[in-house]
Amino acid sequence: MPAPESVLLIQQAIQLSVAPVFLLTGIASLLGVMANRLARIIDRAREVGNRKGSMDAAARGQARKELTSLERRRHRASWAINFCTGAALLVCMVIVTLFIEEFMGTDLKWLAGAQFSAAMLSVIAGLSCFLAEVYIATHTSFIDVPAFDA
Repeated sequence: MPAPESVLLIQQAIQLSVAPVFLLTGIASLLGVMANRLARIIDRAREVGNRKGSMDAAARGQARKELTSLERRRHRASWAINFCTGAALLVCMVIVTLFIEEFMGTDLKWLAGAQFSAAMLSVIAGLSCFLAEVYIATHTSFIDVPAFDA
């Protein structure tokens, strides 16, 4: 017994949307990593701020430098999350566009292509911001190994 035409349309639409769904899963993983980094940055800034009252002048100067670095990192991490969330939304729009194209019988490949391209540009921007945050973190942190031995 042949499948009704509507079932075949749904099958085709689902097949077209499988790859973007995997991309969406990858972006969601990136967002989890980025959100965790942002949370750690905020926690560290709170910790430094809470110790303000017990610091001498030299320690306050170091704390101010660290807070400045943490603020720069927070800003980059926030933008990374914004760009990747935008990319996820664009991928969702690609999936919807592919379904609409399949069900309405219209040619929306140009729209899906534009949305996908915008999603990739947004992922690139998000990863660039994430890379900048990691760069700031690794170039402004100091691990005092000799102090550990003392």
